[in-house]
Amino acid sequence: MTDFDVVFTPSGRRGRFAEGTTVLDAARTLGVDLDSVCGGRGICGRCQVAVGANPDIPADPARLSQPGSTETDYRGKRPLGEGRRLGCAASVLADVVIDVPAESQVHRQVVRKDAGVRTLPVDPVVRLHFVEVAEPDLSSPTGDLERLLSALESEWGLTGLSADPGVLPELQAALRKSAWKVTAAVRGGTELVAVWPGFRDAVYGVAFDVGSTTVAGHLCELTSGAVLASEGAMNPQIAFGEDVMSRVSYVMMNEGGADRLTSEIRRALDIMIGDLCEAADVSRDTILEVTLVGNPIMHHLVLGIDPRELGTAPFALATTGPVSRRARDLDLDLKDAARVYLLPCIAGHVGADAAGAILAEGPHRSDAVQLLVDVGTNAEIVLGNRHRLLAASSPTGPAFEGAEISGGQRAAPGAIERVRIDRNTLEPRFKVIGSELWSDEPGFAQSISKLSITGICGSGIIEVVAEMYLAGILTTDGVIADRDHPRIEAAGRTSSYILTDDPPIRVTQTDVRAIQLAKAALQAGCRLLMTHLGVTDVDEIRLAGAFGSHIDPVHAAVLGMIPDCRLDRVTAAGNAAGLGAMMALLSGAARDEIETVAETIEKIETATEASFQDEFVAAMGFPNSTHPYPHLAATVDLPEPRQSERVRRRSRKEPA
Repeated sequence: MTDFDVVFTPSGRRGRFAEGTTVLDAARTLGVDLDSVCGGRGICGRCQVAVGANPDIPADPARLSQPGSTETDYRGKRPLGEGRRLGCAASVLADVVIDVPAESQVHRQVVRKDAGVRTLPVDPVVRLHFVEVAEPDLSSPTGDLERLLSALESEWGLTGLSADPGVLPELQAALRKSAWKVTAAVRGGTELVAVWPGFRDAVYGVAFDVGSTTVAGHLCELTSGAVLASEGAMNPQIAFGEDVMSRVSYVMMNEGGADRLTSEIRRALDIMIGDLCEAADVSRDTILEVTLVGNPIMHHLVLGIDPRELGTAPFALATTGPVSRRARDLDLDLKDAARVYLLPCIAGHVGADAAGAILAEGPHRSDAVQLLVDVGTNAEIVLGNRHRLLAASSPTGPAFEGAEISGGQRAAPGAIERVRIDRNTLEPRFKVIGSELWSDEPGFAQSISKLSITGICGSGIIEVVAEMYLAGILTTDGVIADRDHPRIEAAGRTSSYILTDDPPIRVTQTDVRAIQLAKAALQAGCRLLMTHLGVTDVDEIRLAGAFGSHIDPVHAAVLGMIPDCRLDRVTAAGNAAGLGAMMALLSGAARDEIETVAETIEKIETATEASFQDEFVAAMGFPNSTHPYPHLAATVDLPEPRQSERVRRRSRKEPA
């Protein structure tokens, strides 16, 4: 029998095979990444290939066998595209180049533009295998499980498999219902975790980002990487405290408080799984993997660990490593074999959410020095590149989220989210969530007729304070100037800026000071990491989190939330933590990657660094009293530095 050269692209692997060898068998022999669930039975349609060419072998469909009934009668979920063949049915008749398209590869890169990244790696933790199991007879007393394991070994080469105990109760019914043909789910190539009657080509997982305020969940098909449904909900723990430290206080002051908070978040996760399944028309018993990220306190509460140790120095975590638990141990109504994987934490206030953001943004894969900032009540900051990564947390407080601000509120319809102030007239214009128009555009009043202006949210307060500085309303040290103008209103020994008259929304001196304290803490944390890394500039800044996505880079720089950087390199990272959870859901290699990287990250504790206070004081100024902002000055017409009269008197040692 004649042998022929078979060359696979894009892998470049090649070998000689006997005439009549199927493309799938040739791929398996060479270790080519060609997907298959049905084991070559022409059912799943995952092994689609095309005839290619190279300088020595022309593209000729006749180099493969003519399509037979397996292909002509194929009616699977994945239709055969033009020029495509089923690798399990097409046989080699001559030297041939076989192109394996990306969608036919097990380890594929899925483009996910809507998720804010270029690609997501797909390397399934759980894989499906369709098998035919030998029926029992009186001459062979072997059990059903043993015969299934034997079939998986002979048909798929899976040896030494263990079986999750949850498989046994469903095994016999599945085998007999489908005439001894079943689909087996195998985790990590080592453990049988589920069996379904007949052929099945999809299995699912859910990625969760558990934030202090909101919880986001994404239902994904594990083998294709497709995101089938996404949901968001308020974290019910918010009833026990607006931020994580107030929840720790609740635990300390109330017996059984930790159990109650754990119960609340677990119930919310289980409800969200149900909502996701309903939205995607997916059964719960097909969900085998769950991944989860969250700050250290959310992480501990989901696991049922009392978080009070995180409330006081030295902020000790129960574990910084990755955690894998049975879903049912966390009160999630899923199959016995379903697992929950929590990404590693980094330190006491730098959690699994930061690890997720690092995995998604990949500073460890680049030569560029990246500053990754998740802006929140407790900002998590990561700085570095592939040579070295440092991380810190900085207590910014809730001001950026609208809390502790006189007219502040959460981002919701009716909240002012964008502000501009005319440099000459000091007149403001603004945008409100729920309307696409600015307040000075025709039709604005009609566009918000069903809304009412209710306050100002985090992005709005950042912009109005930055605009006040650019317009000369604020001095460099953050004092509202005493000026004779209708928009500036005296309030005792201080002044306020009138943003709107109806309803009356004022930006008070106390509001400005709250923003100064928050932004100074954030920038000081960034500067501290820069000092430890030995750099005076960063190549790029990524603002992560839902709030970070709504921050205007120019106003963030004017305010001094971040160090100076080219503004075209200050960008929003979106929900990077949630994206990292999704990557860990879809790829075992991604889990290995973040586990390795997390062990190398150096944690800098801001509370014990003597220089943090000096950086904090300097960062109270706009944008900073000590460090210049040449990149910002090249783009924005910054006002001349101007101190308040009180500061000038202090510098001259005059009585106030």
